[in-house]
Amino acid sequence: MLKGLRVVVFALGIVGVGTAAHAHVSLETKQAKAGGSYKAVFGIPHGCEGQPTTEVSIEIPEGVIGVKPMPKPGWTLALEKGPYARTYKFHHGETKSDGVKRVTWSGGSLPDEYFDQFVLSTFIAGELSPDTRIYFPVTQKCASGELRWSEVPAEGQDAHSLEHPAPGLALISDEVKKQDKVAGAMAVAGGAIEIGEPWTRPVGNAGGIGAGYAVITNNGTEADELIGGSSGSAERVEVHETSIDDKGVASMKKLGSVPLQSGQRIELKPGGMHIMFIGLKEPQKEGGILKAKLKFKKAGEVDVEFAVKAAGPDSAGGHGGHEHMHHDH
Repeated sequence: MLKGLRVVVFALGIVGVGTAAHAHVSLETKQAKAGGSYKAVFGIPHGCEGQPTTEVSIEIPEGVIGVKPMPKPGWTLALEKGPYARTYKFHHGETKSDGVKRVTWSGGSLPDEYFDQFVLSTFIAGELSPDTRIYFPVTQKCASGELRWSEVPAEGQDAHSLEHPAPGLALISDEVKKQDKVAGAMAVAGGAIEIGEPWTRPVGNAGGIGAGYAVITNNGTEADELIGGSSGSAERVEVHETSIDDKGVASMKKLGSVPLQSGQRIELKPGGMHIMFIGLKEPQKEGGILKAKLKFKKAGEVDVEFAVKAAGPDSAGGHGGHEHMHHDH
């Protein structure tokens, strides 16, 4: 029996741990298909040394066209436009040779204690090559001082090693999208619970422990609760959450339930809440599928296929937020 789980965290293995200064401006969805629409959601996790954020400016990389920002109450929008390096194909045979090069929200106030998102509707030009990355430099201004999230990793460099990395977007091909739809499809229960992008990492041996990640949305009109799960591939399926103490050592605890209010969206991710597959009955190999059921108090059981891959859909480019665990039996 497993009486407890003790997690030892190495380097940057746990995402979102530490002081606010270590949280970077990031994109909510970190991959997109060239030749398609893309909703760029930038998360601003903190201010500047405790000061509120008063301006957010985003540079638009070459090949990102048709940019339209979402207004925010209390903030003033400004667009800087200019010519593109070439002419790009757009929707319905239209072409674009110039457009928005920078978007700035100013005049608002986002306290250091709060988190907010700044959103752009964009189109990723089909002329851009898949299997590459593009970057959106962000300047975050406060009452005094600013943060420039503009560093781009060199070839083979881990973006986590940068102090102020620019948010990066991995461009993928149609074939990758098709594979993700087959091995990581959405599951819907009764039209209420939606589970997107389910994935788990490879596990080399039977009897081991795996972790499942996904995005769960309650589209229903009533609150619900995630209360557990089951799988023919594991002895037990439980919901766990990682926490960290003042010495930097993380531990996991089992959650009896996870509330989901109407319209609420939660992310199961490395370093946070996640599904534990305890006592795997066989190795989980890259490219495979781990079938499971997630149980909800009202929606009941939802069939989910977790795609087995080394990095999740929001980790394109190789920074998957690895967790290193020691288990007490």
